[in-house]
Amino acid sequence: MITGSSTLRQVAFIVGTALSDHGITAVLSGGGAATIYAPDAVQSRDLDFILDYWGALGVTDEPLTKLGFRRESGTYIHPETRFTLEFPKGPLAIGDELVTSWATLEDNGQVLNILSATDSTRDRLAWFLFSRAPDYSALAQAVAVAKNNLVNLDLIRDWCRREGCLDRYAIFLDRLGGA
Repeated sequence: MITGSSTLRQVAFIVGTALSDHGITAVLSGGGAATIYAPDAVQSRDLDFILDYWGALGVTDEPLTKLGFRRESGTYIHPETRFTLEFPKGPLAIGDELVTSWATLEDNGQVLNILSATDSTRDRLAWFLFSRAPDYSALAQAVAVAKNNLVNLDLIRDWCRREGCLDRYAIFLDRLGGA
């Protein structure tokens, strides 16, 4: 049950489990995923779950309304929590690269599909790499996720190289402590 004292992690697991119980695969991304991976450094107020076929295969918002959420202009709001839910249009991707696998976390019988720590780092880093004016708060989130989790820096570096952003990757690596 979602209450006023529910943490983002608790809400994410409750929602993830409710969706999974209804046969819906939704993957947490964005700042919500970064908060799960680095809760002391990142504090998101929304949970972005990505799924490809919302509505196309008979998927409804029934699991969310059963939890007490109501839809307002594409955002799901719950009267007991400040955390909101959004379902950005899929497919699940970071930049132009499709993400075809993710982590599934379990906690006390609940499940949460979430970007891997490496992909969460890339997701946050993308906001720094691809913005005209680099988003340094997103860079800080990417660094926090990478510092608090085992991530594949070779994969991240290769991705940055393919995207033509090795100069900004160097800034990320410097903030990470030269790991």
